[in-house]
Amino acid sequence: MLKQTYTVSGMTCNGCKNSVEKSLLKFNEIVEATVNLEKKQVEVLLNDEISVQKLQSGLADKFVISEKKEQVDNAFKEEETSELKQLYPLFLIFTFITSASILIHFRDWQIAEFMYTFMGLFYVVFSFFKFLDVKGFAASFAMYDPLAKILPKYGLVYPFIELSLGLCFLMHFQIIPALIFTIVILGITTVGVTKSLLSKQSIKCACLGSVLNLPMTKATFIENSIMIFMAIFMIVKLV
Repeated sequence: MLKQTYTVSGMTCNGCKNSVEKSLLKFNEIVEATVNLEKKQVEVLLNDEISVQKLQSGLADKFVISEKKEQVDNAFKEEETSELKQLYPLFLIFTFITSASILIHFRDWQIAEFMYTFMGLFYVVFSFFKFLDVKGFAASFAMYDPLAKILPKYGLVYPFIELSLGLCFLMHFQIIPALIFTIVILGITTVGVTKSLLSKQSIKCACLGSVLNLPMTKATFIENSIMIFMAIFMIVKLV
């Protein structure tokens, strides 16, 4: 049995109270219905789930039934908590990469060196997870990356591109081309991520490959934006 509380507007007297209770008890899913006229609420005991739309269809037009606000808020909080749990690996990796980059240059701090190390570690670590299942990554990547949609093989090559860029930054090799490549490939991906977020599509983020189940969220957009910002900053600084 499931107990639910709904808000019902339009009730003004005991006649309304009785009308709502009788109407709700006509549904097979409802075992018991108790109206609190003062609080404008009805508590129902269910033997099966039932939608608010269906409940509304059984009531007179003067009554409007809706989920109790607390229940809606709790559902939102649970969904938000679940999403944060899913994103925990991403936040943890970012924390480790940032901490490692700071510690490496702690004694002789230079913002440029910190950025090179951060970007290098970012690419190497993220490419590692993609290499665990390259085909799975390519399939997920093609769901939102514009170029991967047109050229499926691009998704298969992408982990190698990331690894190469990571080594370039860590070894200070061909920095300018590496920065330009970063802006181009992450810029393309960010366009796809933005479209997915705006359309509210439920798509799996492929940033950590297919091994970890990460939802496409604003965190993915921020992650790419940070790298693009660093690349632009360093190009301006070098030129």
